[in-house]
Amino acid sequence: MRFSKLKLGIVAALLSVSSLNVVAKDFLNVSYDPTRELYENFNKEFGTYWKKSTGQELNFKQSHGGSGKQARAVIDGLDADVVTLALAADIDAIAEKTNLLPKDWQKKFPQNSTPYTSTIVFLVRKDNPKKIKDWGDLVKPGVEIVTPNPKTSGGARWNYLAAWAWAKHQPGGNEAKAHDFVRQIYKQTKVLDSGARGSTTTFAERGIGDVLLAWENEAYLAVREQPGKFQIITPSLSILAEPPVAIVEKNVQKDGNANVAKAYLNFLYSPLGQDIAAKNYYRPRNAAVLKKYSTTFKPLKLVTIDKEFGGWSKVQKKHFETGGIFDQIVKANNTQ
Repeated sequence: MRFSKLKLGIVAALLSVSSLNVVAKDFLNVSYDPTRELYENFNKEFGTYWKKSTGQELNFKQSHGGSGKQARAVIDGLDADVVTLALAADIDAIAEKTNLLPKDWQKKFPQNSTPYTSTIVFLVRKDNPKKIKDWGDLVKPGVEIVTPNPKTSGGARWNYLAAWAWAKHQPGGNEAKAHDFVRQIYKQTKVLDSGARGSTTTFAERGIGDVLLAWENEAYLAVREQPGKFQIITPSLSILAEPPVAIVEKNVQKDGNANVAKAYLNFLYSPLGQDIAAKNYYRPRNAAVLKKYSTTFKPLKLVTIDKEFGGWSKVQKKHFETGGIFDQIVKANNTQ
């Protein structure tokens, strides 16, 4: 018995619809160093939600590295559907150097497209042998510091700026004293890895250094994975780190992932998404979820990038571009 052309067309259409449920769709999140565990957990939950809602399987791909390096990879052609980087300046660079997303990308999601926050703390070895309690203790003679390189790592830039802000807020503090304090920190830095996870490995696995300047979530992970070996020191003042997220709009339009990308980032703001962030030691924006984890996240005085430094555009040019203050500090330390 032969099928009519109409019946063949119906069968082809049914096979096409069926294939949507069988062939998993690739989806790439380009993120920064310490978010591996967060997005492994998040992708499982979002994948379940998306399959239940649409019938479509997603094949999640994750890319991690220093935030600045990750931004450059997207600029150079890495086909990201979304970017979830360490700081707004890195996503701004993608917007400025390509047409992949609009320059007002930060208006697309709540809280300037930052669904969770973090801050900078110290990770020290068991019993805190160097008695480190605050930023000033880092520059005592004999203290060896581990922190990533601000030229490649977003977390490292938060570390640098938190130290600068603390020094300025001390009695008699000013720009010159902040400059000298940060210069001394890098003079006593033992290793400058390219990313935050690399620095954690240097400190925790290789046993180098007395103190690690770390994302709060990264410090908690180290304590959890190697119980009894480390402790977290929360300084008197730190910086409100706001890791932003964005859809790489040209890429998702090309790949047919626009709806997935929007739902994916919106899911970060959902109660479940916020709970996943908190379980991975990121501070959730949702007040009810944050209250649930109040014993984990200690209150501390936090300065903001906008009020303290005038925003990322100004900071990037002044401190981290070629010939900026960080380069001057490295050059001065190398000539001494």
